[in-house]
Amino acid sequence: MKNALSVLIKPASSSCNLKCRYCFYHDVSSHRKNKNYGMMTIETVKKLIDRIIEYTSPTAHVTVGFQGGEPTLAGLSFFKEFIKYAALKKEKRTFHYALQTNGTLLDEKWCRFFKRNNFLIGISLDGYEANMNAFRFDINGLGVYSKVLEGYKLLQTYGVDTNILCVLTNSLAQNPKDLYSYFKSLKATHIQLIPCLPSLDGQGSEALTPESYKSFYHEFYSLWLNDFKRGSSMSVNLFDNVMLMLMKRPPFQCGVNGRCSIQNIIEADGSVFTCDFYVTDEFKLGNVHTHSFTDMEHCSTALDFQKPLELEPLCEKCKYVKICNGGCKRQRVCFLKEDSCGYRDLIETMMLELPKALSEFLKRQG
Repeated sequence: MKNALSVLIKPASSSCNLKCRYCFYHDVSSHRKNKNYGMMTIETVKKLIDRIIEYTSPTAHVTVGFQGGEPTLAGLSFFKEFIKYAALKKEKRTFHYALQTNGTLLDEKWCRFFKRNNFLIGISLDGYEANMNAFRFDINGLGVYSKVLEGYKLLQTYGVDTNILCVLTNSLAQNPKDLYSYFKSLKATHIQLIPCLPSLDGQGSEALTPESYKSFYHEFYSLWLNDFKRGSSMSVNLFDNVMLMLMKRPPFQCGVNGRCSIQNIIEADGSVFTCDFYVTDEFKLGNVHTHSFTDMEHCSTALDFQKPLELEPLCEKCKYVKICNGGCKRQRVCFLKEDSCGYRDLIETMMLELPKALSEFLKRQG
């Protein structure tokens, strides 16, 4: 029995109340036979939790994330039932909850529920108003910046632990100073910068390019480092992960070290997939109604997915290859090309300030 397990659940499948220009899950779901699995039933919830219990030890730590589409479309009662059944079955296990949302459907009831159950909320806030409203729309084609910001501030009012999730498009990457200043104006403490990916077919005019990746992080890191030295508490996911790897510690984010692991993505019907970037038919591991987690982790699809990645020629010659191992295979297109690598440049830049920065980083990590 395992002492830890993480699952990422899509209770509303690919359903969403927004029509964002760069939604990666809209693209992913369109590449499988069943684009939308509907809403997860309580029967599936109970079967999933039962599978978690049978797979883990009585004192295990279980991390449960909810994502979409837009997961809050499943309704508050769904999450209350999930928490209730997990509490009934967990024994001495510790359940940690997180949810990623566009924030537009949040109200006081949601926030009180999140606070009471210690949820970590990731809210999609793609920087300043002009950028947000150029990419994120409601079903009537109207920008949703004001509504998302309202949701973010409501979470803060109720003291809910919150991360900002920001999709880094090619156009946004041209304005690192404006983006950094915006985050500072919010007094944001935790930022996740998510590269805008091309479609699985290689299309996408706003996909982040290696050139933009390099120039953006060169300036954004410089701005962050100046504040970091002054005691700023803003955490940026990529910088935190690179810091850990430079200290020869495992990163907390999958893929940044070039090693694919099974993420247990649970679709609304109970189907389980390898990774959020690959929720397509060929990467399906099974279904909680018919397969245990042990069955699925030992199936050929899971074993093939975790094989070492093939390195690009530039990576084979790189002196930092043992740190990143080529990075996430789905995100490589955003930072790597034949003759240059933005990820390598960031690692090299961070190495210049390594002693001072790592010393302070360790203090803040406790």
